[in-house]
Amino acid sequence: MLIGYARVSTLDQDPTLQLDALEAVGCEKIFTEHMTGAKRDRPELNAALTYLRDGDTLAVWKLDRLARSLTQLIETVESMDGQGVGFKSLTENIDTTTAGGLLVFHLFGALAQFERSLIQERTSAGLAAARARGRVGGRKPKLSDDDVKAARTMLRDDSITAAQVAKQFGVSVGTLYRYLPAAKSSL
Repeated sequence: MLIGYARVSTLDQDPTLQLDALEAVGCEKIFTEHMTGAKRDRPELNAALTYLRDGDTLAVWKLDRLARSLTQLIETVESMDGQGVGFKSLTENIDTTTAGGLLVFHLFGALAQFERSLIQERTSAGLAAARARGRVGGRKPKLSDDDVKAARTMLRDDSITAAQVAKQFGVSVGTLYRYLPAAKSSL
């Protein structure tokens, strides 16, 4: 029996392309996951692996849908092989139920890991270059130093509430308290 597994990383992403491809090759049952591949414990993948029986084949649209690292990919496929279950990746045209397919699986797995490593290196280099130019990542502060001083002064006046001060600066009361933790304890 051909069983499918589709995965997208976020709820915003649409697995339709993967589902259509898996249905087109004849998957009788498809497990769909909305979770990052970096997590090892994925409920739908676990359900699919538990569902598989000797002689079945697990199909995915692309290798990285099953695993995010070469080690994880090889461990999963070898575990399935030990149970008499094959693996098929549609995009890379890999079928581990054949000797040639098993060889290609290992080669593509290595190349996929290499590509992810290159992406990580380029991302790190880009971030380092941006830092060297004085750019700092992350969210911009909601309040400037002058805003914090003004807010502190306003909060000293007993007739002005923290909610009024927060509204004046366009922030929530929680944000105001993050900038002025002492103000919270004085209430």
